[in-house]
Amino acid sequence: MKIGIIGAGNIGGNLTRRLTALGHDVSVANSRGPETLGALVEETGAKAVSAVEAVEGAEVVVVTVPLKNVPDLPAGLLGGLGEGVVVIDTGNYYPKERDGRIDEIEDGGLTESRWTERRLGHPVVKAFNGTYAQDIVDRPRPAGDPERLAVPVAADDDAAKRVVRSLIEELGFDTVDAGGIDDSWRQQPGTPVYGLRAGVAAVTRALAEASPERPAAHRA
Repeated sequence: MKIGIIGAGNIGGNLTRRLTALGHDVSVANSRGPETLGALVEETGAKAVSAVEAVEGAEVVVVTVPLKNVPDLPAGLLGGLGEGVVVIDTGNYYPKERDGRIDEIEDGGLTESRWTERRLGHPVVKAFNGTYAQDIVDRPRPAGDPERLAVPVAADDDAAKRVVRSLIEELGFDTVDAGGIDDSWRQQPGTPVYGLRAGVAAVTRALAEASPERPAAHRA
């Protein structure tokens, strides 16, 4: 599968490592330019490209940049993608530590991924936002292993959700259907499932126990 990754931080870097190891054709971009990705390219065999090049011909695009930087991506970067291209959003809103106040999230009631989706101009699938980056490398397990971790996945498009769930399962993790993007508050920072290292039953239970009230620690 041809996969473009925009963002080469902890999540983006480790997804690059694992997806190339599984045989996928991975292109990776960051904000500083392809020339700064030499070590990752040498380690993984991925291609270092610009953000525009990362999405060209991609079947799956992973956007894994700080929320405050989403509007800084090249104009129209994802708006022209075909309907069949799947876009994964791994982002989280940290108003106090990093992102500043985003009124549409604070006052307008948008989930973080709905806000991101509107900025990108393309539907997204929310996944990996509560996953510890190192677990992507260190904790894959075969299907049926009692220690296999589960990842919640939210999306409005069932076909896109199936693609992402299949990819996550290939990476060595189970998945739990977390509903649509308007339901994705259940996996935002401060919820029971956020950062939870557990299997399907516990992740399903944590999603059900979430409160729509954003914790004070995660409000501007």
